[in-house]
Amino acid sequence: MPTYVKDSSNLISLPSGLETPFEAQSDYITPNDQFFVCSASDTPRIDAETWTMTVAGDGVGRAITLSYRDLMAMPHKTVPAYLECAGNHRRLFEDVLGEPLNRRPLMTEVKWGLGGVGMAEWSGARLRDVLRQAKIRDSAYHVCPVGLDVGLEDADGIRVPMPVTKAMHPDTLIALTMNGDPLPPDHGFPARLIVPGWVGTYSIKWLGRIDVTTAHQWVYRNTELYVLAGDDWPVDASAPSKGAPITEQTIKSSLALPWPAELSPGPHRLHGWARSPDAEIVSVEWSVASDETWHEAEICSPNHRWAWVRFELEWEATTGTHELLTRASDKAGRTQPDRVPFNDGGYLFNMVHPHPVHVR
Repeated sequence: MPTYVKDSSNLISLPSGLETPFEAQSDYITPNDQFFVCSASDTPRIDAETWTMTVAGDGVGRAITLSYRDLMAMPHKTVPAYLECAGNHRRLFEDVLGEPLNRRPLMTEVKWGLGGVGMAEWSGARLRDVLRQAKIRDSAYHVCPVGLDVGLEDADGIRVPMPVTKAMHPDTLIALTMNGDPLPPDHGFPARLIVPGWVGTYSIKWLGRIDVTTAHQWVYRNTELYVLAGDDWPVDASAPSKGAPITEQTIKSSLALPWPAELSPGPHRLHGWARSPDAEIVSVEWSVASDETWHEAEICSPNHRWAWVRFELEWEATTGTHELLTRASDKAGRTQPDRVPFNDGGYLFNMVHPHPVHVR
C-alpha cells in the first residue's frame, strides 16, 4: 500500500483527504491503490447484484431504472483522464502567496499540497446513452447525479448538477472500471460519474440516481462549497450562489519532487506532470528563478485531451538553495499565469510556482 498523507484539520462539513505524495507519481497511470481519495463521508459498501440506478425528473420523457448488468451490457468507452480536486495546490496559497486559509465560517479546508490528483483509464457507458434511453427532453437544463453517500450537506445524497451540454458530451461516462479493474470501493463501486476536464466534485461516486430537470438546480455544492468567493469575487454577480460556481479545471504543471526537495550537487534528470482542462499540452518550460531564463522541457508520454503529460528536464544542481519553476501551455492557447487571485475556498491555484530545492 502507498503512503498517504491524511489531513487532520478538516471538519465534518468538508471532505476528508487522502493525498498521494506527488513525488511518488512516477508512472503515467496512477495505480488504483495509490490514487488520492476525497470523500464527504465513510465509504458505502454496495452489493452490485442488488444495486440499481434511476434516471428521472421533468427533463426526461420516461423514468428508467438500470442495474449493474444493464450498464455492463451497454456499449462502453474508455477515456484516459486525470481527476483532480478543485482544492489541489490549496496549501500553496499560504506557502507561496502568504494568504492564510480557513476564512469561511465553520469550515476548515483540507490543506492539499500537490497530490490531490491522479491519472487513470476509465471505462463505462456514455452518460448520454443512458439519458437518451430516458428520452431526455430538448427543454432539459440540468443533469444532477446523486450519490449513495450521505454527508451533513445533504441527507439525501451528495450531488452537484451540470449543464446538459456537458452531460451529453461523448466522453462523460458512467464509469464501471478504473485501469481495467472494477472500481475500488473508495472510488465509487459499483458506478461513478467521470466528467473529464472538470473539478473532481462533479465525478460523483456511488451513483444512486440521476435527476434531470428543466430548471436550474441550486444545491450546496454550487452555492456554498465549490464557489469562488472573497474580496476579488463579487457576490452579486453569482446570486443566489455565494460565489461563482466552479466547473472547469485550470492548466497546471508541477515537479514530482518532495516539498522542499533535497538533492546532491551535479546533474539530475527531473520529471513532473502537466495537464489542461480540455486540450493537449503543447509545451512545458522550466527555469531557475534566479536565472529568469526559460528552457524547453521534453514531453515524454502520451498526450491526450483529458490526460496529463509527463515532462522531463536536465538540471545541473549547484550547492545552495534554489527555486525551480515550470510553465505549461496547451493547444487552446492557455498558459499558466504568473499570479492568481485568492479565493476564500483556496480553489484552482495554478500559477507558476517556485519549487524549493536545497542542494547540499
